[in-house]
Amino acid sequence: MAHQEYTTQLQAGLGMIPETLDLLRLWEPGMLPAHLAERVVEEGLFSRATARRARNIVSEMFAPRYLSDGGEVASRLKTLVDRRMPLDVIGQLFFLQTARAQRIFKDFVIECYWPRYSAGASSLSTEDASTFIHRALDNGKMRKRWSDGTAKRIAAYLMGCCHDFGLLASHRGKNRPFQRFAIRNETALYLTHDLHCAGASDMGVIQHEDWKLFGLEAQDVLRLVRSLGHDGHLLIQTSADLVQISWKYRTMGECLDALAQR
Repeated sequence: MAHQEYTTQLQAGLGMIPETLDLLRLWEPGMLPAHLAERVVEEGLFSRATARRARNIVSEMFAPRYLSDGGEVASRLKTLVDRRMPLDVIGQLFFLQTARAQRIFKDFVIECYWPRYSAGASSLSTEDASTFIHRALDNGKMRKRWSDGTAKRIAAYLMGCCHDFGLLASHRGKNRPFQRFAIRNETALYLTHDLHCAGASDMGVIQHEDWKLFGLEAQDVLRLVRSLGHDGHLLIQTSADLVQISWKYRTMGECLDALAQR
């Protein structure tokens, strides 16, 4: 995977689940970010936001997460939203795309959130987030060194983003309690086929780092994919060093149809 620098782009919006739902409903395939931003302003989609803020939400939050591949992800998610996929599944897919677009958030979840959770901690603190950021600064993960004020703000954004996606509970203090966060079967079915359609080998699907966003290691993923097999979505065969999957759905479109019927 190519090195992806940490940016301050999270300050444009954290999870923003309601706003993303609104934007997906307004967006149409082929619509460029600039056109979408104009539509947002014209229709007053975010009535409490200034025109500048509305455009910023589109260009800095929505576009990097959902339009970077020409709109394929947005098109898929729009289909699921239109077909009334449960919000907790949609939220997990938004979480996945946010983490893919914002490497700092992905690494924070994988390297900080889950290790603390697995160690039996009851909460995550802003100090944990600050420590993560300063370690990243020392390791050259940012293009240029952030000021202390910027580092402090981004630490708060990381915590807020975890809260928006259901990983952390609300709390007014510096500590936010952990919430139970488990991947939904629908999310697993989507991610499995997304990775396969992107060209990953069968073993590559099982070992992909995206699963770690949900606290899963390869052996956990194998069990999960076997359960998808039991539900009739695919056929998996495994040996000591081999994974072979027979794919029932040949395209993401077929997978989306199956998801919509669940």
